[in-house]
Amino acid sequence: MQREDAPVMTTEFERIAAKARSEPKLRFTTLAHHVTRERVWGNLCRIPLKSAPGVDGQTVAEAKETFEDWIEPMLGSVHCKGYRAPTIRRVYIPKPGKRDKRPLGVPCVSDRALQRSTAQVLAAIYEQDFLPCSFGGRPGLGAHHALATLNEVIAGGKVGWVLEADVKNFFGSLDHAWLLRFVELRVGDPRLISLIRRWLKAGILEDGEIHPNEEGTPQGGSISVFLSNLYLHYVLDLWFERVVRPHLRGEAYLVRYIDDFVLCFQYRSDALRVQDVLGKRLEKFGLTLEPSKTKLVEFGRFAQRHAGKRGRKRPETIYFLGFTLYCTRNQKGGFKVGLRTEKSRLRRSLAQLRDLMRRQRHLPLGEQVANLNQVLRGHYAYYGIGGNFRALLRVHRFVERYWYKMLCSRSRKGHFRWEVFHRIKARFPLQRPRLTLPYRRFQAFAVL
Repeated sequence: MQREDAPVMTTEFERIAAKARSEPKLRFTTLAHHVTRERVWGNLCRIPLKSAPGVDGQTVAEAKETFEDWIEPMLGSVHCKGYRAPTIRRVYIPKPGKRDKRPLGVPCVSDRALQRSTAQVLAAIYEQDFLPCSFGGRPGLGAHHALATLNEVIAGGKVGWVLEADVKNFFGSLDHAWLLRFVELRVGDPRLISLIRRWLKAGILEDGEIHPNEEGTPQGGSISVFLSNLYLHYVLDLWFERVVRPHLRGEAYLVRYIDDFVLCFQYRSDALRVQDVLGKRLEKFGLTLEPSKTKLVEFGRFAQRHAGKRGRKRPETIYFLGFTLYCTRNQKGGFKVGLRTEKSRLRRSLAQLRDLMRRQRHLPLGEQVANLNQVLRGHYAYYGIGGNFRALLRVHRFVERYWYKMLCSRSRKGHFRWEVFHRIKARFPLQRPRLTLPYRRFQAFAVL
């Protein structure tokens, strides 16, 4: 299937891709010259103007104004293997549905543009190597493709068991030595190897102190996403496809979005065998499964029939990329995989909207609605998958009720009639729920 949003490759990247495709074991020894000032400028222009600055305090607008001052020294240092990766500023963002927070690295703006440019050059090679089961951090592929593929695998294949797996502190556990060995399998340019090593070793600024980085790669940079995907390509994808699957009795599938992955099996015995060796495989490369979030679930077209035998009214559910997947039936009575917004993600979205309405309740009505609609459009764009309309409607109704409550708090009486609120909505309408991916179009996103 042609990827709808895949970028058009330049001629030089097409040549690299063709070479990588025709010679799977070739090491590319001259790549740094593809990281040009034009490519860095193009990627700098793609960084949103509101992006947070790094440790140097330079904004995107300031980086554009001073581009001529820093681009040549930067590229010169890359070519002589003397580039010093700037310290990364660490911030923390809330985890979905959890009290603790996720560490996020904020590189300098100029370094961000260089990372994107380097990742594009490397992607021209590795896109020929990555397997169809991998979806994260790849051009033209995203979370919806991963979800659609998982849906198609379960609904169309002989799947009876699903192994949900969670890697503990994945980004913070990547072994630098193994990662560089994986990169060097295809990249023989010492300039890019040196550049990647400098990025991996860049210091972390936290609470006014700079800490050395001996393992892992901070989330936030383009190169981190690419390298993380590359790491699991060798650790998990190739191992499962070439070593595990040929020795299983029935059908087996892997669907992975960076560090979020599920394994699907026809037989429980196959699932148990893989579950036993999966932890050992990951430990060899410095990764650990989170026991509390790794479980084997009976799921698929025969799960409903077997649920009663196991003392349940209905089959268990599985969770993947912010959605709950459950067994249901279509209008013709056939088996169907249902999707709905995962409860913790829904609570987080409602909490963010509530906080936004509290903060802006004294702003002009037009500005309030513009801000709310921006958030609602983003929510509908991701969660607007066929079968999930009820959850979208719940979000819309919540916003209506809470916005009415916030507007009442501005009134001297503490309330006003619903008729008045309806007139306000007619003048400043809230974004209505809509499915961005109806069921048939969602099915077309499957990559098999």
